[in-house]
Amino acid sequence: MSNPVAATAPIVLTVCVTCRRGLSPSELGEAPLPGRLLYEALQTRLSEGEVLLRPVECMSSCNRGCMAAASMPGKWTFLLAGMGPEKADDLVEWVKLYSASKTGMVPVSKRPASLADMVIARLPGAMANTEKPL
Repeated sequence: MSNPVAATAPIVLTVCVTCRRGLSPSELGEAPLPGRLLYEALQTRLSEGEVLLRPVECMSSCNRGCMAAASMPGKWTFLLAGMGPEKADDLVEWVKLYSASKTGMVPVSKRPASLADMVIARLPGAMANTEKPL
């Protein structure tokens, strides 16, 4: 059975804006937070309506660098880490591939090279199919 909500729902891309990318406050100094820079870079690159970009404070992956989560109803949710503002264009490309995929799966061979090893977890989607018993 098709899911009409999934067909019209935007991708939700959540980005940790407090990520320091492994730098201590003294190492970072007055520089902007790398997570905030990634979020701002994505704001200028993503189409409104297709992607709901949400900032969040701390995704508890501080030792892995900037983190984001992509989700859509009826698809797997993916956590990506080790990113920074320099990977914003590649993350936008990955989001397009994620959106086009029936399940959200983007094979390593199809991902931008810089994101080949950035997926750290896959979680059940927000609207799992409840028609099949376990």
